[in-house]
Amino acid sequence: MMTGDSGVNGSSSLRVVPSTLLAAEKEEAKAVLTLFLKKQGLSKGVAARTINKSDLFIDHLVSRLHSVHKSRYLVGRELTTLEIRDALTPYLESLLEEYGNVLVDLVENFPNAPPPAKQKAVAPVSPPVSTLDSKKLKAISRVSELDSSGDLRPQILYLIELGMDLEKIKLITRRFPAFSYYSLEGKIKPVVEFLLDLGIPKAQIPTILGKRPQLCGISLSENLIPTMTFLENLGVDKTQWAKVIQRFPAVLTYSRQKVKQTVDFLYEMGLSAESIGKVLTRCPNIISYSIEEKLRPTAEYFRSLGVDVSVLLQRCPQSLGCSIEANLKPVTEFFLERGFTVEEIGTMISRFGALYTFSLTENLIPKWEFFLTMDYDKSELVKFPQYFGYSLEERIKPRYARVKVHGVKLLLNQVLSLSGSNFENVLKKKIEKALSDGGHENGKLKNFGIGST
Repeated sequence: MMTGDSGVNGSSSLRVVPSTLLAAEKEEAKAVLTLFLKKQGLSKGVAARTINKSDLFIDHLVSRLHSVHKSRYLVGRELTTLEIRDALTPYLESLLEEYGNVLVDLVENFPNAPPPAKQKAVAPVSPPVSTLDSKKLKAISRVSELDSSGDLRPQILYLIELGMDLEKIKLITRRFPAFSYYSLEGKIKPVVEFLLDLGIPKAQIPTILGKRPQLCGISLSENLIPTMTFLENLGVDKTQWAKVIQRFPAVLTYSRQKVKQTVDFLYEMGLSAESIGKVLTRCPNIISYSIEEKLRPTAEYFRSLGVDVSVLLQRCPQSLGCSIEANLKPVTEFFLERGFTVEEIGTMISRFGALYTFSLTENLIPKWEFFLTMDYDKSELVKFPQYFGYSLEERIKPRYARVKVHGVKLLLNQVLSLSGSNFENVLKKKIEKALSDGGHENGKLKNFGIGST
């Protein structure tokens, strides 16, 4: 199917969207439309019959999603259930205002729209910018409104007590206007207390709500808790929910169908059920990536370097979130230009999955340049690519200076991976052996304080 910018008359500016993504989004759009129709007074049965006749209108709604959120799809990120609802509900409301009691006819006969109920021009795809701005400004103004006693709204005072300031709350509202309309007792407080009960520190609540204010609009009993149970059944460690949510607050806002698609992909890559649970616990944001536009192409790229993707996913699932063009290819070229073979690069990735998650300019290049001053062959990096994971200033340079000043040689992994005391013990034994072999002046151990940290 082709979708893109779309008006009520069904015209489109087309672009290709993966069929698996379309199938999931159609189900999400049907759910939003069903709920909307029921809120207008239609019975469950009538709403269901209308949905069964609305295939073209559902296609139109999905097309609208891709039009409104083009930038998200370009980077391989899919919309959450709440984001889909937030995008489509205002649009359905604008159609209701335009078509009134003939809205059902529009849905069932799209794109052959009936005459608007108010005999006005056909509604635009989205409300005018001025209307949107007005609604957003009104929502933002609510944040600082005072009641008759001169106090801020209870929910605002509660958020401030949690550690937010007015500017932070306004910033959230600017991105998500509905946030300022959430009630304290009915929406915000129950979710906050739920998060605290999971073990999330109070100091982290503002960060979580800042990243995902929609959490406060989700029913605990009907959505959040069932979603958590669903993920636990897939292997997410229920003792780690605090860490999982802090890592990726949006994890609880994705549909079960989207989660299942990700799980099916991980099975396809060769992971066991136990390993999938660990991946979802350590890297829950993997759910947010498009299978066909992000995860699968990235997996194929790593395979082209000889990497076992199932092992990589278990060691560093974040690697599959990297951009092929912006991250992976430049790092590959970096190592190729320095004389490493594709096979060696694949070995390095297999041994240290996080290698490709590092910045070229801030990490790989400066550490490579310092490595050139060390008395090691580059084959040491193939054996121990974890070198790039240590701090240059706090670990690599000080440790190597200790070794260099004594004129001895240790394996690169001995220099960096050992604890402070073990490093000193290995270094001491190496120097003692060198002294016993007559290779150094007597008294050198004492002068350089072997055994000190």
